[in-house]
Amino acid sequence: MATANEESKSRAIITVLGSDRSGIVAEVAGTLAEHDANILDISQTILQGIFTMTMLVDLSGSDVEFAQLQDKLQELSGRLGVQITMQREEVFNFMYRL
Repeated sequence: MATANEESKSRAIITVLGSDRSGIVAEVAGTLAEHDANILDISQTILQGIFTMTMLVDLSGSDVEFAQLQDKLQELSGRLGVQITMQREEVFNFMYRL
């Protein structure tokens, strides 16, 4: 059985921010599905036309390396006109710990 630390190393936090338009969730989820990344949790909101989404993703079954998936999401970011950031969960937790 995997430890919490091992699980954290195989998971990532993805954030999306930009002007709201249809298809953002579908495009991001589709890119992740193409590379066998599993969405564990997702939260989204729209505030005065600004779309925000945060995802917790399991990358343990992904068919590409972390950096390659980051590149794919950056390409998607340009096509959608939104900001997409992906960072390892352990880095995210370290940066935002209290």
